[in-house]
Amino acid sequence: MTTPTHNGLVIVAPRAPYEIHQFPTISPVGDEVRVHVKWTASTPLDLHQADGGLLIETPYRTGSTSAGTVVEVGPNVKHLRVGDRVIGFAHQQPKWKSHQEYATAPEWVFGKIPDNFSMEEAVTIPENFVTAFNTISTDLGLPTPWPKPEGYVPPRADDSILIWGAASSVGQLTIQVLKFYGYRHLIATASPRHHEFLKNLGVEEAFDYRSPTIVDDLLKAYKKGDSPAFPLIVDCIGSQDGSVGPISKIAQSGTTVAIMLPVILKHATETEVPEYSMDASTSAQWAEGVNVRGVRTFFYWRNPLFKEKLQLEIMPQMLAAGHVVPNRIRVVEGRTLLERATKALELLRTGGVSGEKLVWRVSEE
Repeated sequence: MTTPTHNGLVIVAPRAPYEIHQFPTISPVGDEVRVHVKWTASTPLDLHQADGGLLIETPYRTGSTSAGTVVEVGPNVKHLRVGDRVIGFAHQQPKWKSHQEYATAPEWVFGKIPDNFSMEEAVTIPENFVTAFNTISTDLGLPTPWPKPEGYVPPRADDSILIWGAASSVGQLTIQVLKFYGYRHLIATASPRHHEFLKNLGVEEAFDYRSPTIVDDLLKAYKKGDSPAFPLIVDCIGSQDGSVGPISKIAQSGTTVAIMLPVILKHATETEVPEYSMDASTSAQWAEGVNVRGVRTFFYWRNPLFKEKLQLEIMPQMLAAGHVVPNRIRVVEGRTLLERATKALELLRTGGVSGEKLVWRVSEE
């Protein structure tokens, strides 16, 4: 019998055009499910891999965020059923990848989409949701108990937490998860046009990160005595010049800084390849006593609670209850998977999107 195949997006070499290759459609075993992937959301990692070859060996099957329908389940699957609409962040094996018509992966990397959300909306959630929880727990060292106890007050509820690049997709989810757990003083940097939106999400005050006085403005507003103005900082951008540099002037002894990796040393352009560093601690001159952490979301599953429940249970419940909301979306149109993926990559490369998530259809059906 001929093995069925499906289309998948492939990086054949850094800076080379995407290609469509055929891959075997794999039936699930054990606790795996097979998902007919309908939608995906672009991420900065797509650009880092396609233009910079970051942490990949070519040819490389792409994509880590998906929305689709379960079409087959393995014998040990306990929570998902054929016909369920699901979203997921899955990356560890080629058959898990999302930029292909069918993905086969363990059920713990998926969660059911609540009935009142479209796939296009819901697909903006998984990677940023996982990144937010992993950053808060693993890198900032803050507890994320689940279920959250009634009347829960976190141990550092009154600390000022600075979120740099808060209008980014991961910034928006980080704000919402911190707010859910009871952190009261969330301070944002973003373009002024996003300030009111971020305040509605839960930030106390927002500053223009492009202001030439941004460092002085933040320190003047929040510095009190010998304590650091911001004991906790999340850098959602990871640009050496655009975010890491100014943050290094704000962080003081006792501050923990979580920086999204990679640190971008040189941005990709139409004619130039990007340059990256995976060592956040050497990306700036840090004051003595600053704890610099490079966020590595791909290792979130090392937390047993996160592996068991983060996507399968916590994500759909928080989405259904309104504790987190989807990013604003921009649908990338095109006649084929290849055309849509290429257009989305070009928008990432040229910086043609702000405060929105690029979403695009994977399967034609």
